[in-house]
Amino acid sequence: MSDLDAIALRLGALAQRDAPLGARTTYRVGGTAAVLVEARTRGDLLALADALSGTAVEVLVVGRGSNMLVADGGFAGVAVVLAGDHEMIDEPVDADGGIVHVRAGGAVALPVLSRRLAERGLQGLEWAVGVPGSVGGAVRMNAGGHGDDTSSSLVCAEVFDLRAAAAATRAPESLALGYRRSSLREGEVVTAATFSLRRGDADAAKRAVAEVVRWRREHQPGGSNAGSIFANPPGDHAARLVEAAGAKGRRRGTAAVSDKHANFIQADAAGSADDVAALIDDVRRLVEEASGVSLRTEVVLVGFEDPR
Repeated sequence: MSDLDAIALRLGALAQRDAPLGARTTYRVGGTAAVLVEARTRGDLLALADALSGTAVEVLVVGRGSNMLVADGGFAGVAVVLAGDHEMIDEPVDADGGIVHVRAGGAVALPVLSRRLAERGLQGLEWAVGVPGSVGGAVRMNAGGHGDDTSSSLVCAEVFDLRAAAAATRAPESLALGYRRSSLREGEVVTAATFSLRRGDADAAKRAVAEVVRWRREHQPGGSNAGSIFANPPGDHAARLVEAAGAKGRRRGTAAVSDKHANFIQADAAGSADDVAALIDDVRRLVEEASGVSLRTEVVLVGFEDPR
């Protein structure tokens, strides 16, 4: 019996075999997960940790799939999706000097959190309305936009380590948050996070949220994509480098560089994730040939032999 078979057997109804995974991403292309677990409670995470014990099976925390591309061949490990108890938003708690702390579950959608806070006049996460990810994903990738990021308001993150079957509350400095990165390892799940916000005017906060939405619609494409493909190199913008290399509008099979924003790669309906990955390689090569800059991917590539 393989490790995956043993894990699925131990988990029983908690495990889904050959479950759609690409369909859970904003790209909406790509294959299946060998095993998928929807963890609704702490008990579900403990059961998964027990099932994983003694195995070397790869674990993938999926979040809302807004920064992920799954290979057409799928993912040959265990994918974890948070739900249920991990979708709560607690009541605000007053701190000193007009500061408020709000705790939200790792599965909460950032746009939902941003809007709810703005409605209560709590300011500091207005930028997050434009990021279609989850609270857990925001911590893992130090998500950001419009001159701000997760690290600027994060008080602490609650992390469950599936390898050690242990939970810990982590301060931001222990997470080594940088530009679209953290020190969180494979198998570490952000189950909740607490943010520091300012009390302010609800109308002003809602206007700020609306402005972020307006700007995104004006400057970024909709459709099937994962937002920015490449991280901005120091002192420059990936989109400028892609456009300068002549790659804007470039197509590879069912994937194309957006004509609206050169750092977005779109997938056609029922397209191929492998086409998207091949186009990422094409664009990176063209940029390096034109400018000498080697772009780093911001999107997480799952199930590809070459992790790029």
